[in-house]
Amino acid sequence: MRFALESLFTDVPAEQIAEARAFYRSRAAGRGPGTFEELKEARAKKPAPRATVPPAVEETIEAAGVRVPVRIFLPADGRPPQGVYLGIHGGGFYMGTASQGDERHRDLADALHIAVVAVDYRLAPEHPWPAAPDDCEAVALWLVEQAEDRFGTSRLAIGGSSAGATLALATLLRLRDRGIADRFTGAALRFGAYDLSAQTPGGRLYADEYFIHAYVGHVPDRDRTLPDISPLYADLSGLPPTLLVVGSDDVLLEDNLIMAGRLSAAGNDVELRVYPASPHGFTGHPTALAATAIDGVTSWLRDRISGHL
Repeated sequence: MRFALESLFTDVPAEQIAEARAFYRSRAAGRGPGTFEELKEARAKKPAPRATVPPAVEETIEAAGVRVPVRIFLPADGRPPQGVYLGIHGGGFYMGTASQGDERHRDLADALHIAVVAVDYRLAPEHPWPAAPDDCEAVALWLVEQAEDRFGTSRLAIGGSSAGATLALATLLRLRDRGIADRFTGAALRFGAYDLSAQTPGGRLYADEYFIHAYVGHVPDRDRTLPDISPLYADLSGLPPTLLVVGSDDVLLEDNLIMAGRLSAAGNDVELRVYPASPHGFTGHPTALAATAIDGVTSWLRDRISGHL
């Protein structure tokens, strides 16, 4: 068998690839905080997100004995939502807030005529694992129980980027074990980290990052293969259709390639989109290629939420 990574690349215009390459050549590579002091400094310097119109509704929900702040977006035109998307932000489990996704979630609510519920889960190291997946699971359970009454629809989808993708998949595994993962029609996962145990070659590429110490430093190495921490080791059967998006230059590329293979081998409907000339977090960068990738995620979610597939 002959295999080339390029055969997996998503087809995008050559000029978008050239623009992306030029953008990343002129952009200094980012580096995450390496200590708790650096983390506090990075959090303090994080700019406030731009306001959206209409703004999010801030609320605290309660389920499974957990109280979790959420941000809720409804279609601006006042039409009833056709579905609900549960959005989980990235940030290495130790940075970020639900508000960082406000612009994306406002656009998504209006484009798809859906409600968007964004989770403000607790952050490490102040609240290490399992605080974040506990919070995400609580909001997912709340939606399973309350979406019809609250939003007039029971069609649910979930998604996230980076750590948010990891948490989205961990949430679905918890719901699957409860027998209710099928309540979600799809999962759109962008460049997640799926092996925090450093037991695979892909996981070893980022094993020394501080975010892993902050999130699961209290967990013995031998236990970091728990599916709730490293979904790559889970029984992946019985999950909803999944879209995996990753850049060809992402340190997490190998994680996502393996996850796509394992999801498919477990009998799931999975689609992998690898974007050329793109590093970690590329969908948040101001390039035409990033906009193309985001439009693709939106279209994929529209098909799942509408039920046309």
